[in-house]
Amino acid sequence: MKTRIFHLFLGGFLLLTIHTSLSAQDTLSVNLTEFIERGLDKSGQVAYERGAVDLARNEANSARSQRIFPRFELNTQHGLIPGVESNTDLPERQYYLDPNLTNDWEDWAIFTRAEIEAVQPVFSWGAITNAIRAAEKGARAAEFEFNAVEAEAEVQFFELYYSYLLALEISRILDDAQSQLEGIEDRIEEMQEEGNSDLEESDIFQFEIFRAEFETQKVEVEQSTQYISRIWNYILDTNGGTVYRPAENFLDPVPFELEDYTYYEQIAVESRPELKGVDTGIDAMNDAVSAARARQYPMLFLGITGSYANTPNRPRQSNPFIINSTNYASAAVGFGIRQNLNFLSTRATVERAEIERNRVSNLRNAVMDGIILELNEQYREAVVAESRYQQTENALVTARNWVRHEQLNYDYGFGNVENLVDAIRRELELRVELKQNVFELNRRIAALYKASGISVKQLSLN
Repeated sequence: MKTRIFHLFLGGFLLLTIHTSLSAQDTLSVNLTEFIERGLDKSGQVAYERGAVDLARNEANSARSQRIFPRFELNTQHGLIPGVESNTDLPERQYYLDPNLTNDWEDWAIFTRAEIEAVQPVFSWGAITNAIRAAEKGARAAEFEFNAVEAEAEVQFFELYYSYLLALEISRILDDAQSQLEGIEDRIEEMQEEGNSDLEESDIFQFEIFRAEFETQKVEVEQSTQYISRIWNYILDTNGGTVYRPAENFLDPVPFELEDYTYYEQIAVESRPELKGVDTGIDAMNDAVSAARARQYPMLFLGITGSYANTPNRPRQSNPFIINSTNYASAAVGFGIRQNLNFLSTRATVERAEIERNRVSNLRNAVMDGIILELNEQYREAVVAESRYQQTENALVTARNWVRHEQLNYDYGFGNVENLVDAIRRELELRVELKQNVFELNRRIAALYKASGISVKQLSLN
């Protein structure tokens, strides 16, 4: 009972914030939406998952690039070669008629050749189109997966934001408790000096034990405040010149009205990014299966080739059937058919795509099961947290009446130190417990929003 006052707070929450040096530094208020957005920008995990989206988009761009000239190559060769000489009176463009033509090793020139090859699909039975659609839908599925990661991070930053407010509230409660303990200590000293017979040694011992435990836990709180201060400074990227704090001064329940469970389930089915991602993935796999099936059939394509070579000391020949490989120009355009004759391999590719599609379809059922279980759990926790908060608030009212009653008895001279300490301890416990329950209620509401597919940033807009 004596240590529960702090264990309620420290047992489930160690994130507290510094507040003793705010006057010596510049302060800047940050609301919930700003804190979450800056936290998302700073988060390495979010940045890592965003890279997966960029990769998926790159794959979609690569698939689209296969639509126009998927093969378009330019090859060039360069070098030094000797010229040719003939002992006949033949003109240079008819050197091919000289059977004794020889190399002229004293005449050197630069050889240059360029070759262009291009292939343009004309008809592929939808293989290319479906592959592009599959890649584009895969990119959208990756975006939905990223949205799910981002939603989880938003809840974490939501909790961290309200942990600051909880720390401020706990600090105020400790300050009030310190004042009350000092008042009791002064009164005990007066009673000892007066030799009051109502003061028992057991009362003094009990008060000293409680005071020692109180001081010990204050040290733990101070260390925790430094921890949360470093976390806030890291998230908000400060260099020590500015202290950031929440825009609110007190920890209150977020504006929220608990609806029926069916309301949240309907929103979750329509809004959860995991479901959207799986549905988009199923559509992508359907297109992938269609693309794999189309690859079983022959593809009609347009082929374009062009070659050009030039060497100053190697004359071009006039006979079109005689090609000087170092000095010529040619081009060709035509249609072709490409068919993979390994039908077992193509059939296995189709079966693999169908298996992956069925696997993703089964994944949707698993994801839906997980969402329903999560939503039920978070809804139950939210209802319990709301009830716990209300009951604790009622209990605190009673505890405050108890403290006032014991203080009056103590002032009139017939009170008991033990009863007064017990009343103050219980009130202090309930004050801490109430703020902890407010924090827990807000956390559960945020978790319920996340489970429903609603951004927790909307809680700051209500």
